[in-house]
This record gives sequence, structure tokens and C-alpha cells, in this order.
Amino acid sequence: MSSLDEFALIHRLTQGKQSPAFQQAGGVEIGIGDDAAVAHLTPGCQLVMTCDTMTEEIHFKQITMRNQDIGYKAMAAAVSDIAAMGSMPRYALVAVSFPKETSQARIEEIYEGLYECANRWSVVIVGGDTTSSIGGITVSVTVLGEVETGKALLRSSAKPGDVLFITGELGRSAAGLDFLLTQSIPAKQWEERLDWRNRQSLIQAHCRPDPQIEAGRLLQQSGVCHALNDVSDGLASEAWEIAEASNAGIDLIEDRIPINGELMDYALQAGKDPLDFILFGGEDYQLVGTMPAEHAAAMQMKFKEAGLELFIIGYVNGETKGVRLVQSSGSVLPIEKKGYNHF
Repeated sequence: MSSLDEFALIHRLTQGKQSPAFQQAGGVEIGIGDDAAVAHLTPGCQLVMTCDTMTEEIHFKQITMRNQDIGYKAMAAAVSDIAAMGSMPRYALVAVSFPKETSQARIEEIYEGLYECANRWSVVIVGGDTTSSIGGITVSVTVLGEVETGKALLRSSAKPGDVLFITGELGRSAAGLDFLLTQSIPAKQWEERLDWRNRQSLIQAHCRPDPQIEAGRLLQQSGVCHALNDVSDGLASEAWEIAEASNAGIDLIEDRIPINGELMDYALQAGKDPLDFILFGGEDYQLVGTMPAEHAAAMQMKFKEAGLELFIIGYVNGETKGVRLVQSSGSVLPIEKKGYNHF
């Protein structure tokens, strides 16, 4: 760590990353530099709030993520929770803890990633905190968003007769992590590995996920979406969350779940079932939700016109509870409520 004190370091990490014009356009009246930030909310909107934390050796290792990726993904994971409510992200607070021996260059690269993701989604970073830690880096991001009053999309609103949809292919992030954990090569040396070209989309999915803000807003504004959730812990876990919150059953149709070509190729090579990555892997940050069956075709067309994807992969029933998989053979298999879980 350099000789900069805490306040000089914060100044170096944040100065010039977002222009005054950018901040003012985002509704910020007082940003970084005072005891707290002051910002405006759009009239007719409610505040939507979330917090997400990434810890070294739990969420990332030096062989699985580059420094910029750590910052980018920490911001993306929190922004994704806002997307899952059909909301728009507005402001972020960032708290970072790191051992005293951490190089200033590494800290600056993590902040580069944080700001890269925030700027992409017009999120103004208005404050936060930096502290030392006795072991490992921790990045915690709080995001404040807004949604039209009474219009937030909840995971508790699924209804019998709804279809279940996802906004993109799943499982690539988990497969990318699985691949990286077998390599034991420092992330900073990835560019030297030309033989990794056929794994790049899997690595990208794990390190640089795209929160589905546009898809969430399209679903919210359509007025036909019932339940919505983001896929952070795997399709099985998120489907269970919707089923339990809505007091309903969900059937996943195996033949309708899309499987990415590179995911299939990697799974075959690794001797693993691609469906396991999809159901139990997580960190895809796509959206999963429900809507009345009669609106599905029209919504798929709207998504296509917007350059987005919408796959219908199952339905909600009122006769059972929990989540089941309807296999290609016609057999119905109960799906465990499992995915990534800290405890």
C-alpha cells in the first residue's frame, strides 16, 4: 500500500471518474466530498434499495477474476437486483476493505471496474467508505434506484396459468468459473493463453455479467409481467424463491431450456451435465419471471424488436408446490432447492 492517507486515497480513486455534468444529469446535488450525498428523486416514483457484497476467496480469487473485473462485477450484481424489480438504478455507495499490504495499483484497478460498470448504466457513485482489513479484499455496493409508485415487480406475484420465462441463456458463468478453477493461472496472464479462445464467452459471462436493466424495464412497462427475479444463485434456487413467495408450483420444461453451444461443448469435454450448470450454477444475472400465457408471444416479439431475448421455459401450476423438471422422456422430477448458498 502507498503512503497516501485515507482521504488522499479516496480522492485519487474517485476524482474525475464522473464529471459534474454527469452527476447533475443524474439528479445529484451534493456528491462525494461531504458527510453524505444529496440527490433528487423523480416525482411519482418510489425508492428501490439493495446491497451486494463480494469477498476475496469466497466470490473471487486471483485466478478467477482480474482486478477490474472484481469492481465491475460487484457493481453489476447490485444493479441486477434493481433490474429484477423492473426499476432504474440511480445512485451507488461503495465500501471497500483491503489488507494494508494491498498495492495501490490493485485498488485503483478495482475502482476502474466499479466506475466502468456504473458509467455504462448511468449510475452515479455518490459516496462510500474505505477501511483496512486483516485478510482479503471485500467490496460492498449499495445501489438506490427508483420505480413508478406501486409498480415494482415482485417475486410473490406468480399466478397459476402463467408461463415461466428467462431473458437469456443460463449456465455460462458457472461453466466459466469451473473452467478457470481448473487452470491455476493468474488472471493477469489470461491474454497470453491463445488456446482459451473457445472459452472466452464463458469467462466473459462469469467476470463481466450484464444486468438486465432494459429487459426489466420493458417487462415493467408492459404491464403484463407478474413475478420477477434475477438469476444470481441458479435457476432452481430462483424458481423456488418465486414458487414459495407466490405459494404456487413451477414446472420447468427440459426441452425448452436453451443451452448455449460453448456451454454444451465445455460440459461434454469436462464430463459434466450442462443442465447442472444452468439449474445450480448461478451468477448469470439474467431475469426469470412469469406472465399470463396469452401475452407471451407478443412479449417475445417486443423483446426481439428491442434486440433482446425471451425464452418460455415452463409454467406455474396451482396443484403442486415447489419446483419440478418435466424431462424429455416425459418423467417429472422434483428439483431440489439448491444453488449457491453461503451457509
